[in-house]
Amino acid sequence: MADIVIISGSPTETSRSEQVLKFLGSLLEKENLSIIHVSVKDVPAEDLVTGNYLSPVIKNIAQSIELAKGVIIGTPVYKGAYSGVLKALIDLLPQDVFQHKPVLPLMTGGSSNHLLALEYSLKPLIATLKGINLKGIFIQDDQIDKLSVNPIIDEDVLQRTTKQLYYFKSLVDLSAVHLPV
Repeated sequence: MADIVIISGSPTETSRSEQVLKFLGSLLEKENLSIIHVSVKDVPAEDLVTGNYLSPVIKNIAQSIELAKGVIIGTPVYKGAYSGVLKALIDLLPQDVFQHKPVLPLMTGGSSNHLLALEYSLKPLIATLKGINLKGIFIQDDQIDKLSVNPIIDEDVLQRTTKQLYYFKSLVDLSAVHLPV
């Protein structure tokens, strides 16, 4: 069981959102939290396209999320919303898979015009799955160097991101205290 499940909705391994998610995971690991990275690329395309709820990969992802203390979900903005392949994955998970869990949403996009995609697409999706929505993080593509160890190159964005991450961590720590014995 991992403390945190990080879900990447990017179909590209070297995407900006993927690199930021890996960076956030490394920061949480330094705080002694165990992390599982889940990517839409980990799921067989046939399972996604055919809606295979019985897929062992889907069942494993769902179980990892259900046992986790918190979730970070990130995606690039495509056409004003999260990626379609992320939606295909989410559609195969149980309806209440995020129930009672803090969920930190993250989106990356080409311009500030995409900022509202966080509020109008990803956060409602998290709410539908009964997650506890945090404020969330939006980072413009030009504020990310996907080849750097620390991909967030804008100092203000890095500060806001780490503030949100450590608020998320505090909720995860708090939820661990209140777990039934």
